[in-house]
Amino acid sequence: MLNALPDLLARRSELSGAAVAFEELASGRTLTYAQLHARASRAAGLLAARGISEGDRVAVLCRNRIAFFELLFACARLGAILVPLNWRMPPPELAALVADAGPALLFVGAEDEALAAALPAPPPTILLDREYEPLLAVAEPLAGRSIWPADGIWYLLYTSGTTGRPKGVIYTFRMAVANHVNIGTAIDLASSDTTLNFLPLFHTAGINLHTLPTLFQGGRVLVLPGFDAEAVVALLEARRLDTFFAVPTVYQALLDHPRFAAAPLGHVRHWGCGGAPLPGQVAARARALGMRICAGMGMTETGPTAFLASPGEAWTHPLSVGRPQLLVGARVVGEDGREVPQGTVGELQFSGPGLTPGYWNDPEGSRAAFTEDGWLRSGDLARRDPDGRWYIEGRRKEMFISGGENVYPIEVEAVLAAHPAVAEAAVVAAPHPRWGEVGRAFVQIAAGRQQPRADELEAFCRTRLAAYKVPESFHYVADFPRTAAGKVQKHLLG
Repeated sequence: MLNALPDLLARRSELSGAAVAFEELASGRTLTYAQLHARASRAAGLLAARGISEGDRVAVLCRNRIAFFELLFACARLGAILVPLNWRMPPPELAALVADAGPALLFVGAEDEALAAALPAPPPTILLDREYEPLLAVAEPLAGRSIWPADGIWYLLYTSGTTGRPKGVIYTFRMAVANHVNIGTAIDLASSDTTLNFLPLFHTAGINLHTLPTLFQGGRVLVLPGFDAEAVVALLEARRLDTFFAVPTVYQALLDHPRFAAAPLGHVRHWGCGGAPLPGQVAARARALGMRICAGMGMTETGPTAFLASPGEAWTHPLSVGRPQLLVGARVVGEDGREVPQGTVGELQFSGPGLTPGYWNDPEGSRAAFTEDGWLRSGDLARRDPDGRWYIEGRRKEMFISGGENVYPIEVEAVLAAHPAVAEAAVVAAPHPRWGEVGRAFVQIAAGRQQPRADELEAFCRTRLAAYKVPESFHYVADFPRTAAGKVQKHLLG
C-alpha cells in the first residue's frame, strides 16, 4: 500500500463538505464534514498551544462523543498519538496504563472525572464537558501535516486482557485504510449509509466498526454515549440505520427488548457480529426474525477486520467466521510452524497491511508476536473447510489434554449452549490426578429457565461429545466477567 497518505478528513471535506458526518443523539447536534474538518483544525491548535507535538501522547477518558474523533484527527495533523483509556478499569489498573503510555495531556468526560481524579499522578487535564468548548472557540486553527506517513502511529489501543495484563497495540494510518478496504468491500459500504457508534471507544470496534470506515466513505455516524437498547430500537423503528455491528451481548439485549421483533429489521442492510462467538440460541432467535447476522473474527492487532461471513452463508454455516477479507492473508500452522492440511486444526496466523507493527514500549512482546517470516501469531486455533470457510476452534492457550486427547473448550461450550436452559457456557482446564486435565464448566442460565442439575448437563454432553470432552464439574454463574467486546475473561473464573 501507499507509504504516504493525504489528510483523509481534509480530503473528505473537499469531496463531501456539506454532507452530515456526525449526529450526536443525546443533544441532536450535527456536524458536516466541513465543520468537522474546521473543528479538528481548532483542536490541533488547542493541542499545539498546550505544547503537544509529534510523538506526544494525548489520552482521552470519556464515553462516546463527537469530540473524541475531533481529537483523533487533530492528533493525526500534529503527529501526536491518541490514547483512549478504559473507563471500566479501577484506578490502580488505569494508572498502570497511564504510566505505560505517558500522556502529556488528558481529556476527561463528566462521567469519568472522579476516576481521573483518583489517578495517583494524572497528567494536565482538560474537562470535555466544561472546558473543551470554550478553549476550542478561542484556539487558532492549525492545518498541521497535509501528508500522513502510512506507517506513522495514529493511536494506541490497550488489549482487553482476556488472559492477563493489557498491552498497547500500535495503530498506524495504513491500518486504518486497510480496515476501511476490508470492511467496506465486505459490506458494500456506501456514502449514503448511516451507522451507529456506541461500542466503547477504548475498543477497536468502537473506532473501526463501522465509524472510521463510514467517515472515510462520506456516510453519517450517529453517536450514543453507550449502548442503550431503547435508543437502538427507536432508531430501528425510524429506519435510521443501514449497517449495524455489535457484540453478542448487545444482540441478546436487543432480542429481549419487547419492541425489537416488531421493528422493520429488514431496513438494516448488514448485521455484523464479532468480539466473541454468537451463542446458538441468540443466532436462532435472530434468524427467526429474518436477520442474517454475519459472524466475523479479528483482533485488535489486525485492525480489526480479518474474517467476515457473507449474508448468504450466515444461516447455512452459522459457526463459520467466513473467509479472509480483501487485504488479509491467513494460514493455519502446526507445532513445527508449517502449514497443516485443509481441515486440520492449528494456530491461525495473519499477514497483510492491516497488521499492527507491534506493542508500545514492548520490543520483546512485539518480536514474539510475529514469526520469522513476518506472520502475526494470533494465538487462536482454526481450521478451513473444503469450500474455503474458516472456523475458530478456541484459543491455543485454552486447549488442554485429557487422557492424552486434545480438548477444545469452544466445542464443549457450543454443546452446552445448545441446552435449552443454558444462555452461555465457558469451559476451563482443571488438574486431575488420573487424566492430567479435565474440563470445568461455568454455566449461565437462560432468562426464565430453571437451573438444570449437574447430572442433567453431564448426560446432555455425553450424548453429543466423546467422554474425554465432557466436563468433570459444572458451576453456575449469574454472569461472566467480560471484556468490552463481550469476551469471557476465563482467567478470572475461579
